[in-house]
Amino acid sequence: MLPTPYVASLRVYEPVKVFDPTVQSSWALDVESHISVVKEQLNAIQRLITNQPPKTTLDGAHILNYEGNRYIAPWSTTARCRFAFEQFKFSLPRPVVEYFISETFEKDIKESLSIAEDKISHILTSTWIIPPRWFALFSPEERLRGVEAGACFTVIRTSIRNAKRRCNFTHQTVLGAFGPGAVEAEISELLAWLEIFDENSVVELDYGGLANYLNKCLIENGEVGLEADTSIEDVNSSLTGLASGNGALAGKGYEKLVLRWRRVAAIEYAT
Repeated sequence: MLPTPYVASLRVYEPVKVFDPTVQSSWALDVESHISVVKEQLNAIQRLITNQPPKTTLDGAHILNYEGNRYIAPWSTTARCRFAFEQFKFSLPRPVVEYFISETFEKDIKESLSIAEDKISHILTSTWIIPPRWFALFSPEERLRGVEAGACFTVIRTSIRNAKRRCNFTHQTVLGAFGPGAVEAEISELLAWLEIFDENSVVELDYGGLANYLNKCLIENGEVGLEADTSIEDVNSSLTGLASGNGALAGKGYEKLVLRWRRVAAIEYAT
């Protein structure tokens, strides 16, 4: 079981040649991907327990050998800590935030980002549920799932060209159906994020430990387990319905997706 089994990740792996050789030398490029994931999560837990700014720890990277080429997704720890801090800071009134985050710690995070090599995160994370827009980046045949070392996994990979094309279609479809709004803005932000990276990059959705929870929920619902997960198909069906003006089809796909992942999200509050 992963140290943080409730986290799913969307990663962009750029070709190794994109990165400065001096930066590459600080990464363990011979470490297997699953070991790198565990190490990243253990470091995150350590920072949580010790209230340790990211600049005081050595950063790392995930390595992907894919279709004969090597790709790298830096952990982007400082950038991700900064983003998480900003989200938390604006989710509560300022006087309340000060009880959780000291001015000194906030200053350390800002200083860390100013000296960080990687100011743009290559990794987005989500806890307990996977945003529907993430599934829109992929096609079912790109999905790999199974059981390894006693744990379930689902990993989906595609080229960034495919991901951007599908994200653009999703954005145009949602914009055409509903107009500007919160959902459309989130898809637009996702597309803008993808546009940052090298055109030869690989995009990966990793369910992480959520694969185990999803497998359990599906079995409890009378299904065959992880093989019954049709999240990509459901999102694609919903988008097809929106694009063609078929509200029933759009609603059916979205409802199936939401009900499936709502069961997983409910585990967070289970006693």
